Parts: sequence; C-alpha cells; structure tokens
Amino acid sequence: MRDLRHLPKANLHLHLTGSMRPETLAELADRYGVPVPPPLGPGMAHGWAAFQTRYDAARAALRTPDDIARVVAEAAADDAADGAGWVELQVDPTSYAERAGGQEAVVEAVLAGARAHPMGVVLAASWARPPDVAQEVARLAARYAGAGVIGFGLSNDERRGRVADFAPAFRIAAEAGLLAVPHAGFYEPAWHVRDCVNLLGAHRIGHGLTASADPGTLDLLAAKGVALEVCPTSYPPLGVIADYTALPLRTLLDAGVRVALGSDDPLLFPGGLHGQYEIARHELGCADADLATLARHSVEASAAPAEVRRRLTAGIDAWVAGV
Repeated sequence: MRDLRHLPKANLHLHLTGSMRPETLAELADRYGVPVPPPLGPGMAHGWAAFQTRYDAARAALRTPDDIARVVAEAAADDAADGAGWVELQVDPTSYAERAGGQEAVVEAVLAGARAHPMGVVLAASWARPPDVAQEVARLAARYAGAGVIGFGLSNDERRGRVADFAPAFRIAAEAGLLAVPHAGFYEPAWHVRDCVNLLGAHRIGHGLTASADPGTLDLLAAKGVALEVCPTSYPPLGVIADYTALPLRTLLDAGVRVALGSDDPLLFPGGLHGQYEIARHELGCADADLATLARHSVEASAAPAEVRRRLTAGIDAWVAGV
C-alpha cells in the first residue's frame, strides 16, 4: 500500500489558531496564564458553540507577532511532513489585532512565519460581523496582494450573515486579483453555495457539502470549476454528518466537482492533512487513483506558483506509477 505521506498535495483549508500544535498551545497558555478548556471528546457531536468556545480560548494564547509567526512556521512544517508542497493558511486579522498590535502587525507576522515555506495567506472576514468590517479586511488583503496574500474569505458560522451583504467586500478582493474563498454550505442548504458562487464570485468553497443534495448546484460547481475544500474530521463533531460513511465525496467527484481535502483545525479535530487522506482511503473506499485525483484537485485549485504546481503534479504522477 502506497504511503499517503509521500503523495504530493496541497492543503487549501487551514486556520491559524486551529493549526497550532497542542504542545505549543500548552506552552503559550502557561506563559500567559490563559485557561484552555478540555478538548472535544471523540465520537460525539458537540455543535458549533462548543467548538467556538474552545477555539476562542486557544486563540487567546496568541499574544505577540512572534507567537503568530511561530505557529505559522510550525503549521507549514507539519503539513510538509504530511506531503504538502503548498499550504494556504487562513487568518482573520481582526481577531488578533488588539493583542498583537493591529491588523497590519498580524498580517506581517503571518507573512514572516510563512516566508521560508511554500505557503500563501488568505485573509478572512467573519460571517458573524458587519459587512463593513469585511470590506476593511478586503482592503487590507488587497494591499498585500502580490506580497504573500493570495485570497480573501469568509469564515465562522455561515448562518449569521447574508450572502449579498458581503458582495462589496468580494468586489474589492476581485479587483486586486485575489481568490474568493468563502465558507458556505456547512449548515445552510445548497442555495447558500450557489449564492456564494453567483453573488461573491467564489473560486473555491470552504466545505460546501450541502451542494451534494442539489444536482443544479453540482452542475454549477462543475461548469465553473469551483473546488470544494472538504475537511472530513470536522464534520462528525459539529453534527454535519453522523459518521464518515455519510460524507458525500463520491457524489461530488462523480458530478465532476473538484474536491481538495483540507485539515481545517487539527488542534481541535486531530488528524492533520495526512489523516484526511487516510479517511478517504479506509472509510470511504478511495483507491490510489482516487486519492491521486484528490491531490491533483488540491494543486489545480491552489494559488501555488506555476513551477510549484508542475513539481507537485509530476510527483503525483510518480506516486501513482510507484516510482
């Protein structure tokens, strides 16, 4: 059986705080006297509120630009060990600005941590905050376009905002040539995914599983080449699916939709990037050819430079050939 860590791939869905190593969190929490709640128990659905409480507590342990840069560099190293030749890390700069010296200081810290690694940065606003805040973050992302920032997104609970209200922010990002990568179709039905494509110009969708229930939405994604960033370990704990067998991966692939497996928040949903591919192999019955297809999709949907894409694609071909 081919080693999935040797399969070249890209991780297109990874959040800053959620990428933190548990030992780094323990060290920083001890340093700053920050209480960290216990991890989510395995095999149970906890819902969004329990997840958000733990995420916010972990984020409070990131106090300085050096802390942020360290976490970014460690995340890149962890993904490289899992076979990632390109990583796109997502961060909402407003969430760290007060402690770390402002939004620009946060972005500079993230870019400093990413500089020595094959990595791009996505600046994200929040579905839960007003649209004018999203426009502020989009303008900041536009300022750093070409300097390491490759995309603009929307994270947090999608049920807390209206898609159309965020269109102005995505127009700002589009004018700067940034990828549009909102979270959608996590809890909301397929219409939410469609609206993010049609109203926000999404190039990729974070999660988007509910699209699988609507043939028209699947056709739209396939026709426009919009990839879904699917993160298997995130869904059972948040009640999106009952277990991995309910993950509609085959439905998406059979409809011609590109799927890029991502690790989302490995601090809270352990498994890392390698674990997502292991789930696809052992829980979903993906053969090596299928796993290679998923890896190719992750590279094709990325903002990686052309030479990185060529190298990773050649490595995928070699992995399949057993070279």
